[in-house]
Amino acid sequence: MRVSEAQKFWTNGNEFAYCYVIGEIGINHNGDLDLAKKLIQMAKSAGCDAVKFQKRNPDEAVPYHLKDVPRETPWGIMRYLDYKKKIEFGKNEYDEIDNFCSNIQIEWSASAWDKTSLDFLKQYKLPFNKVASAMITNLSFLSEVALQKKLTFLSTGMCILDDIDQAVNIFRKQSCPIVLLHTVSTYPTSYEDLNLLTIKTLRSRYPNIPIGYSGHESSVTPSILAAALGAVVIERHITLDRTMYGTDQSASLELRGLSKMISEIRKIPLTMGNGNKEFTLKEKTVAEKLRPILGE
Repeated sequence: MRVSEAQKFWTNGNEFAYCYVIGEIGINHNGDLDLAKKLIQMAKSAGCDAVKFQKRNPDEAVPYHLKDVPRETPWGIMRYLDYKKKIEFGKNEYDEIDNFCSNIQIEWSASAWDKTSLDFLKQYKLPFNKVASAMITNLSFLSEVALQKKLTFLSTGMCILDDIDQAVNIFRKQSCPIVLLHTVSTYPTSYEDLNLLTIKTLRSRYPNIPIGYSGHESSVTPSILAAALGAVVIERHITLDRTMYGTDQSASLELRGLSKMISEIRKIPLTMGNGNKEFTLKEKTVAEKLRPILGE
C-alpha cells in the first residue's frame, strides 16, 4: 500500500525535513468540473502534495438568515442558498475528481461543513480530514470527525486558545492524530494581521501536536516564513485567475506564485542546516585569499 504523502512530516523527527503543501481549491471551481481539473493539474505542476475541496449540504450548512439573501452571480441574481447549490459538487463530480487525482498521482481531500457531507466523504480513501475554522467550535461535529481516527487538520481562525483547547481535548480522547493550522480568517489577510509568531505559541502550548499554517494573504512570503518557523503543513487557496468570480479568488495564488512559494519552501531544510557553527572547506579556500599569513 502506498504511504500517504501526508504522513511524511508525521513520522520524521526533523521539523524541517518535509513540509506538506495543500492547494486549496475550495469552491474556486465555481461548480465547473473542467475548471476543477485544471486547478488540480496546476497544483500538481507547481509541486503541491495534495488539493482540497469544500463539501457542503447547502440546506444544512447555509445559515438560515442567509438562505434567501439575493446574490449577484455570473448566472444572474439568485438566492444565496440556490447559488450554493449551483456550485456544489455531488457524487458524479467527486468520482471523477478521485479518478483524475489518482491518474496524475496527487492526493485530495475535502473539508466537510456538515454531518451529511462528512458521511458522504467516507466513501473515498482520503489521506486526511480537514476542519475549517468556521467548524472548530462545533463540538458535536468535531466528535464525529474524531471518531474516524483519521489524520485531521484543524484550522484555528476565529478562535481563542480556550476554543482550541476544547477541540484538542476532543481529538485526544479519541486518540485521533491532528495538526493545528494557524489561521487568520480574513480574505485576503493584511500583513499586520498575520501574526505568524502564533505558530511558536501553538508549538509551545501543544508540544506533542504538529503545527502548520493556512494562509489567506495575497502573496507568497508569509507562507515561506511560516515554513521557516517550523510549520509542517502549508495550505493556500489557488486559482487560475485572481480576477475570476468568487469570494476566495483574491486571496488565492496563481500558478506563478504557487510555484515560487513551493520552490522556496523546498529549500528550507537545506538553508536551515544543523545549527552548528562551522568553518567550512569552502570558507577555508576564501580565507587563504583574504586573510594575511601569520608571521609575515
